[in-house]
Amino acid sequence: MSDALTVNDLTCNFDVSAPWLNRVIERKQKQFVRAVDDISFSVPMGGCLSLVGESGCGKSTVARLVTGLYRASHGEVRFAPGKSGEQLAAQMIFQDPYASLNPRWRVRNIIAEPLRELKLRNSETEIMERVGELLTIVGLAPSDGAKFPHEFSGGQRQRISIARALAGEPEFLVCDEPTSALDVSVQAQILNLMRKLQDEMGLTYLFISHDMSVVRHMSDRIAVMYLGRIVEEADTETLFANPRHPYTQLLLETIPDITHPKRGRNMVASEVPSPLNPPSGCTFHPRCPLADGRCKSERPEMRSFADGSRAACHRIEETAKAANAA
Repeated sequence: MSDALTVNDLTCNFDVSAPWLNRVIERKQKQFVRAVDDISFSVPMGGCLSLVGESGCGKSTVARLVTGLYRASHGEVRFAPGKSGEQLAAQMIFQDPYASLNPRWRVRNIIAEPLRELKLRNSETEIMERVGELLTIVGLAPSDGAKFPHEFSGGQRQRISIARALAGEPEFLVCDEPTSALDVSVQAQILNLMRKLQDEMGLTYLFISHDMSVVRHMSDRIAVMYLGRIVEEADTETLFANPRHPYTQLLLETIPDITHPKRGRNMVASEVPSPLNPPSGCTFHPRCPLADGRCKSERPEMRSFADGSRAACHRIEETAKAANAA
């Protein structure tokens, strides 16, 4: 199966320096934060890769880099040709359904905007017919196009956001935590809708989330991010059955288990380090129960395994060498 998206050595730095005059008076240098730090991954055509991690790990920055909203400092984002033979164009479903829709526009105009801008329909009549079709596809009525966004619930607004994304007739969707602002029951409805649309329309997803339960439901493959780097990547079932990196194990500990509500957990109490001053070596070492001197001084490289997974951890590497020696 060919890859719909290939990302190579992607890096993104942001200038977070104080204003020039402040720097002159206080004799400070410019300051940069590396939001995305040399990551590589691919998304197969028709599949779903999820980026998961705590807030501030760089997931949403990757989403904006892929869609062209941010410019990369280094690296490559490459889309494959789609069904039409032209390069795939990514559409985005944003995190907050309350902020992503123009409150002054009626829903029909919000959904029709991509149709008009991309000239996907020839007449206004055809545009309005397509708007009605899209509203029906996402579980709303064509008559809802006459309403304003404030007349809908959060879940309905996210359905409108999905309809707007589908209006551009994409084959690739970047979903930036599309259910995090919704109630749990509404989350399930939106996720099921997205899975249904993927099956029916052959869509490819890059799915962004901090919720391991959500990504398990949506993903074929999962990449775990920490402070701008991918620390582990594996097929969904492999990751949940055999998490290699200590950070992945920490994330899995956060999933509620109704069958063992009082199970023992090895939770890490320390806070996430500041991305302005990341730790040396492995950036997870201040929170890792397995860290040693090497972890504090040497950054681990990504290592591939026979089951198709990969991870960046010195302890995994040392364990593998010991097993081979035995």
